Amino acid sequence: MNIKDFNDQQLVNSLNKGDETAITEIYHRYWRKLLAIAYNQTKDKTAAEEVVQEVLINLWDRRASLKIDSLPNYLATAVKYTVLNSIQREKRRNTIAVGVFGNASASFDDEEIYAHLLRDYINGVVETLPDKCKLVFKCSREQGKSIPQIAKELNIAEKTVEAHLTKALKTIRYTLKSTGIFTFIFFLSNFK
Repeated sequence: MNIKDFNDQQLVNSLNKGDETAITEIYHRYWRKLLAIAYNQTKDKTAAEEVVQEVLINLWDRRASLKIDSLPNYLATAVKYTVLNSIQREKRRNTIAVGVFGNASASFDDEEIYAHLLRDYINGVVETLPDKCKLVFKCSREQGKSIPQIAKELNIAEKTVEAHLTKALKTIRYTLKSTGIFTFIFFLSNFK
């Protein structure tokens, strides 16, 4: 029997077993209806498409544990829930932007907000470094001084300055990696 001939319950059963053709058929069968529901609530075509895509990805990710009696009802409810969820996420993002930047009328994208939060996180890690190490790091990164300038100013050897910088960067990298933020290590490469 061809997957296109399956009824909804057969599609769900096939999906539960991990059949990729089932999710493809669900997509083809319900994409337009789900997009209409999402668009009706968002009034934004791009946002509506993202919502439908998120619903279908979530459907695939949870395929083994789903118990669906009515596929159209399940999908419509999932779209409505996902729209509400995305609205709540947007409100939280705006609240964070206002809290971080203090300007309710400003429009900040996620990358700017995350960069600011990451910078604050790194500054918090730097504050936990030993005093001399922290001083050397701040001279280098905040004041833009070179290793010879720092060595001369602090009256220490250039190798000592390098050792302090190496220790500071290793500590920051380790902390970022252990907290799952290691993917943003490129941020630290700008320090070198």
